[in-house]
Amino acid sequence: MTPRRCEWCLKDPLYRAYHDEEWGCEPRDEVRYFEFLVLESAQAGLSWLTILKKRENYRQAYQGFDPAAVSRFDEEAVRELLDNPGIVRNRGKIEASIEMAGIFLKIQREFRGFRNYLLTFTGGEIIRNHPLRLQDIPAQSQISRNLSLDMKKRGARYFGPVIAYSYLQAVGIIDDHLVYCFRHHKESDQA
Repeated sequence: MTPRRCEWCLKDPLYRAYHDEEWGCEPRDEVRYFEFLVLESAQAGLSWLTILKKRENYRQAYQGFDPAAVSRFDEEAVRELLDNPGIVRNRGKIEASIEMAGIFLKIQREFRGFRNYLLTFTGGEIIRNHPLRLQDIPAQSQISRNLSLDMKKRGARYFGPVIAYSYLQAVGIIDDHLVYCFRHHKESDQA
């Protein structure tokens, strides 16, 4: 019997795999938190499926999403990224991702981990919602607005409250799997 899933992932096998294996799962390591910062920010104005299809190209271009390596990218690296047809070639987004690497590293040091930083916005708790329909899932929340504002104060670009909310969903800080979905409130999973 096929398990029931959130409706948004049904139209593409890549979406289904992402939904089943990653979305809403706590990352195993800090690199994954950075990976999702880069990818979610690149998604601004585009579909998430577009970004998923380019993910492996991003992984190669961004040196395995190593934030220390990305923080050292210079103008030559920016030019190489702009010439890379496998990623979103938007100078602003590319430059913002490099800046985000430095911000990420500072936050890691300050909070002894990026997850610890994220949990300061939720009172240390994972938010487990109970949406019945896709329409019940908000595009943003007070938590995502607060996160976005703090990240902007730290210098982040392309990280508004909607992107912040998507990010929090992706890394499992907010669980918005629909109540009938087989992934609803699976606590022990890690991506």
